Amino acid sequence: MQRALSVLCALVLILLPFSATAQSLASEVQSRQQQLQQQLDQIESQISVQQSLLANAQSQHQTLQSQIDAFDAQIRKTQLQIQAINLTIEQLNGGITNDNQTLSDLSQKLSSEKESLAQILRQTQVLDSYSAVTVALGAQDVSSFFSDLDAFAAIKSAMSASFTTIQQTSSSTANHEVQLEAKLAEQEQLKQVQQLAQQQVRQQENAKQQLLNETKGVEANYQKLIAANKQTAAKIRTELFELAGGGGQIPLPTAIELAKEAGQETGVNPAFILGILKQETNLGANVGQCLLTNSPNQGDGKGKNTGVFIPRVMKPARDVGPFIALTSSLGLDWRGMPVSCPQSTGYGGAMGPAQFIPSTWEAYAPRIAKLAGHPNTPANPWNNLDAFTAVALYMADLGAGAGTYDAERIAALKYFAGGYWNNPAFAFYGDSVMQFTSDFQQEIDILNNS
Repeated sequence: MQRALSVLCALVLILLPFSATAQSLASEVQSRQQQLQQQLDQIESQISVQQSLLANAQSQHQTLQSQIDAFDAQIRKTQLQIQAINLTIEQLNGGITNDNQTLSDLSQKLSSEKESLAQILRQTQVLDSYSAVTVALGAQDVSSFFSDLDAFAAIKSAMSASFTTIQQTSSSTANHEVQLEAKLAEQEQLKQVQQLAQQQVRQQENAKQQLLNETKGVEANYQKLIAANKQTAAKIRTELFELAGGGGQIPLPTAIELAKEAGQETGVNPAFILGILKQETNLGANVGQCLLTNSPNQGDGKGKNTGVFIPRVMKPARDVGPFIALTSSLGLDWRGMPVSCPQSTGYGGAMGPAQFIPSTWEAYAPRIAKLAGHPNTPANPWNNLDAFTAVALYMADLGAGAGTYDAERIAALKYFAGGYWNNPAFAFYGDSVMQFTSDFQQEIDILNNS
């Protein structure tokens, strides 16, 4: 009976180290998060200042100095956004470290609880082999007999409590796993935006230097350059618009016509549709570079060009079934259709220029086919018109049909970041899409007037 009582004590003691460790780590993380938030608030204030300077420079009469000022403000703003992204990633890393430690502690706690339960069960089996009469005859006195019966009842009660504790710990572990997966996905998105921002800074600095080289810093030369740039319709007709996800390249005027067609059916600005597709292409280093094999595990795949094994190409329960059904309906071999590769965390599986995952495409497919003019044949994510229509539909559902700058920018952020769209660290993505939108609108206007 003394052994039985020691088992009960052990069940209580296993909870103490976990609680102390978790509280200490949470306190350290909270302190660091507060420091990072203060730095982030300061940087976001500086970004607002640079945005004002940029808007002021862009509103001025078009001169060489105003263009240089606009470049400088844009470069500084983007550099500040990169700092903000880095701080947000550091904040997120602290939370991920905390969640990893919590998961580790919960796993240890769960193992200890299961071992305690096993001990209780073993002790119960020992006691179950004795009858009350046997216990009474073996007891030295009446007091010991009732003490032994109390211990038996306590073990039974402890076993029930242990079951409950294990269920609670298992549920808590599952919740923390979901939270960790969400944070890892957000971290990956932030890294993608960080890379885009760094790329844009280099492009802006190169453009500024090229402008200075072409004008040699002389205002008259700049005005001649501006006049020449207004007569670029022929050049635009020869430009190629690159599409992600196996869409290849098409002449820019063709891309504009596709965007106009999709925009007419959905009420979404064609230049904005092109802006989204342009941004996705810039984002897509891993776009369309993987094939699904479902080997050795469902959802696994390989590199399209390398043949190297790549796990988690597609989320098994969510996307594999719709992907195989879609390709079958199109008369395509699912093993040969390119999809996006996974990043460092999560899954890939996005298809075609619109970069829709199969389950999302499945939900939109009937509307896409109808608006694209082939309601009786399945929508094809690798078909350019269907892809443009899909983006337009999705943007309309996210509110871009309102046609305002804010509505389009928010729709772009929701397209990329989902529920995290209003995180200031993602602001660069929305700003970049809107800059592309402005650029495409100018080219559309030039072609319309040519």
